[in-house]
Order: sequence, then structure tokens, then C-alpha cells
Amino acid sequence: MTTPTPAHLRYEVDGARCTITLDRPEVHNALDRRLRDELGEAITRFEADDRLLVGILTGAGGRAFSAGDDLKEMADEMVDPTPDGRPAGLEDASKGPAFEVGRMGSVPGFDQVRTCTKPLLAAIDGHCLAGGFELALYCDVRLATRQSTFGLPEPRWGLLPGPGLHELPKLIPLGEALRIQVSGGRMSADRAYQIGLVQYLADDRASLFQQAVALADEIIACAPLSVRAVKHVARSSTGLSTADAWALTEAAAERLARTDDAAEGLRAFAERRSPNWQGR
Repeated sequence: MTTPTPAHLRYEVDGARCTITLDRPEVHNALDRRLRDELGEAITRFEADDRLLVGILTGAGGRAFSAGDDLKEMADEMVDPTPDGRPAGLEDASKGPAFEVGRMGSVPGFDQVRTCTKPLLAAIDGHCLAGGFELALYCDVRLATRQSTFGLPEPRWGLLPGPGLHELPKLIPLGEALRIQVSGGRMSADRAYQIGLVQYLADDRASLFQQAVALADEIIACAPLSVRAVKHVARSSTGLSTADAWALTEAAAERLARTDDAAEGLRAFAERRSPNWQGR
């Protein structure tokens, strides 16, 4: 089922799956204000719909997942310098297009992806750069075609990456992260797969989405409350002491043990049948 969509984004539902497509292929799905706002609204809508259990985030056109922030929009907003010669966007960060102008706090679209409690899969086909790369880092699993590339080129523009600075070293060795961060260079999909940044590698776009749908269906077969608890504990325990991580885990396990789905899962196992999850 396809619903009426805004100009810069497509929102499509198929059973318990939702596919959200960044749809500005003529500019490599660059993230302007409108697209970031629409992405935030789409993720909020996905979170609020109890029928939907897994989201797939992707880009249209086959050339890019997203090349990052819309630099033309950024340049237009930063043409008038301040009295000390700095671009205007650096003085009033609220006017800046995203992280690079200093607004490291709330950013529409990015915030909703980062805080989403349901699993999000990034299906990457083509360039995945700057803010586009950072959106993919906020997703839970990354799948990519072999033609895809990854990078944080902001230093080549005289800018600073945003969450890619601290999210990337959580996922890959620090030396690998720094090679990308300080050089502004690219990482191939093959290398990203070798070091665990990408979990699935596909030969073409068709097989990419076959893999994404297959993984989504595996997740949908699990108890939705368990899946959300796993995501919460795994992400929230990063950096915690062992004792605090176990306390977080035990609290989540106790909550799950009191749910109807926990009882249903045990009954289904004993009766050798598939469980009928209710999400409660």
C-alpha cells in the first residue's frame, strides 16, 4: 500500500514493514530542510503505528543513499558574513542547515532516527556521505550494494562532521574511523563489510532489497516487545559499567516476563507451533 507522499520523501507500507525513501535523486538525495523535516515526520508516524514493526530507510535513484546536507542551501544561507568575517550561519546556529554549522543538538530527522525504538534498517545503494552516512550510522543494521561508498568529507569543505565523529568509532576500530574522519576520504562497501560496518553486501539493488525484506521478516517473526527491549538495552548499555549494564538488562527482563507475549512464547514452544504475538 502506497500513501500520498510529500515531494521529497516516499512512505510505503507492506504488512508490518515500512519503507521510507529519501526522494531527491537529482541531487543525490541531499538533505535540505524540507527533506529533514519530512523524514522526522515519517519516523514519528512509523513509531506511532502499532501495526508497523520494522522500518527500512533508503534513497531513490540508485546513485546515492544520501550525499549529505544540501550544500547549495547551506551556501545560500551563509553568504552574508558577520562583522568578524565569519559566515552568518556560524553566528546564529539556528539558521544553519544541520550539524556542520554548530547546531549539534536537536536536528529534525536525525533526532527521530536516533531515538526510534523500533528496528531501522539502512538499505544503501550508492554514495553514503556526510549527513547521509550519519543517518545510516543511527540505523540498527546496514545493508549495501557493492557499488556503495562511505565517507565524512566535511574537512574537505572546511567543516566538521556531526554524529559521525562519535558514532563511527562505536562500530569500527578507531584507526579505521579516523582514516575516514581526518582525510575526508571514502571507504568501499567491500571494506565496510570486512570490518563490520555493513552487515549484508549485495551485488545489485534488487538483491539489496530482497535481503532487507528477508531480514525485516525475520525480525517481524520475533516478539515485538522483546525486539524493542533488545534494541534499548544494547544501545543504552554502551559505555556503562558491567554492573550498570546488568541492572539495565535485569529491569528489562523483568518487564518482559510480565507480558502476555512472554507467556505466549513459552506456550507456543511447548505446543510446537508459531506464536501469536499481541504486543502486550
